[in-house]
Amino acid sequence: MSSTPQTGRVESAAPRRSRFSVVGMIRYLLWLSGQIISGSFTVARNAVRPGEFAQPAIVAFPLRCVTDLEVTWMASSITITPGTLVLGTAHGTDTEPVTVFVHCVFDQDRAEIEEGLRAMEDRLLSMLRSEPWPGGGA
Repeated sequence: MSSTPQTGRVESAAPRRSRFSVVGMIRYLLWLSGQIISGSFTVARNAVRPGEFAQPAIVAFPLRCVTDLEVTWMASSITITPGTLVLGTAHGTDTEPVTVFVHCVFDQDRAEIEEGLRAMEDRLLSMLRSEPWPGGGA
């Protein structure tokens, strides 16, 4: 592996061929729509509930996404989900992957946040690379 001088991003010796899956895209967009609806209900419920509104946390999440397309899809998917926002990214290097910094409004448990982000990334990479994700199922 080597990094490109322009971006400092880690590149493998052989270029990775992206094998986009239309069926995978439909499955991913249906799943993401469910996350958006669920997140909307969570935000609405907490907005009208008396007491503490938010329990925010910021996590640094290292990605397995390597291409600009993968990173952009991931950041966009996180930000479009109510209650989460990508604050920024750190470029990958030879020794470190690209990292996104995610603000979550309603969850202080970092392990749970990372688990949710990993599930999102698994599904996204399954769509973009036509590979089955480890969690399986729809």
